[in-house]
Amino acid sequence: MRSQTFGLAQRAGLDPHLHALVPRGIWRHVPAAWWPAPLRAIMPLGLGPDYRDHPVISIGGSGGAVGAALRRHGARVIQVQNPRLSPARFDLVIANRHDRISGPNVVLTRTALHGVTPALLDQARREWTPFLAHLPRPLVAVLVGGGNGRFRLGRAEGAALATQLAAMMRRDRVGIALTPSRRTDPEVCGALQRALAGPDAWVWDQTGPNPYMGLLACADVVVVTMDSVSMISEAVATSAPVMVASLPGRSRRIGHFLHDLTQAGRIRPFAGRLETWPVTPLDDTVMAAEAVRHYLGLAAVVQQ
Repeated sequence: MRSQTFGLAQRAGLDPHLHALVPRGIWRHVPAAWWPAPLRAIMPLGLGPDYRDHPVISIGGSGGAVGAALRRHGARVIQVQNPRLSPARFDLVIANRHDRISGPNVVLTRTALHGVTPALLDQARREWTPFLAHLPRPLVAVLVGGGNGRFRLGRAEGAALATQLAAMMRRDRVGIALTPSRRTDPEVCGALQRALAGPDAWVWDQTGPNPYMGLLACADVVVVTMDSVSMISEAVATSAPVMVASLPGRSRRIGHFLHDLTQAGRIRPFAGRLETWPVTPLDDTVMAAEAVRHYLGLAAVVQQ
């Protein structure tokens, strides 16, 4: 959520400051849409008395409840993601197409918002190319998420993915650079490290600098697990073809999201073999940032 809101704000030319929401008492166990007084249901926000002078970006269900309450008190509020409240309670709503909401103040994007820009990728490429230079080309960056309420990524699924990646490395003679996420099960990390041991692969052990941006920047192809809309959105913002590794489970929203990107020719399913095809970066954060600037009455900016 921080990545999405900071990415939007920074690319709109704003200087964001984080105010994390911490529900208090019983309200920790009650859906935010049911909070009768959202500003009293959370610990102090620390916005200060001049919060009406600056735009507020809220995100998600809890953020949306607080954002709508702040707007009733005179704040200008931009909501990110489906607030599960009427869009009319906000000045501007930026949501994904798969959220299936609409309204005169709603901007719909195909991808999640993020801060992956060409300038950041260029910088990361300069920093990480020497570190990854020992790996064979083409280089496949692998972004691994974790199980959630919709998809499973445990021991069995991790072993299956590891087998696929090792087979691709052997058959297609590719190099692999892999990063797990904070959500990745340690058993999955272990299976991947064992399967990809050797000179043609590198698996981040989660110590030292985070290689995530470097892998996006240096990859010829990206493989990403299907549990994370954010990781897929950041991957398709690069110039690399993106293959999505399936997982057991189901999500209507993520299904719609993947369908849109497949129809755009930006992603394909990962079937254990290297695939390449012509692509161009797909990044709807640019459109969303311009919608924010238009709402705020600011001139358009050149995205870098």
